[in-house]
Amino acid sequence: MLRIVLWALAALYLLLVGLTPAALAPVTLAFAGLATVIAAVPPSVLLLVAAVAWLKRKPATA
Repeated sequence: MLRIVLWALAALYLLLVGLTPAALAPVTLAFAGLATVIAAVPPSVLLLVAAVAWLKRKPATA
């Protein structure tokens, strides 16, 4: 029984180790694309967008 459990765990480990890099590749590419887009936008525009978003979501003071 222990041998079957150990073989199953070994198979699960090899399956996860084999599939994880392939599953993470699209996520890595998406983050690389996001970094490229952020790098292409001037910092002043990013600050302006952040300020507008903050002002729109700021709670109203009474």
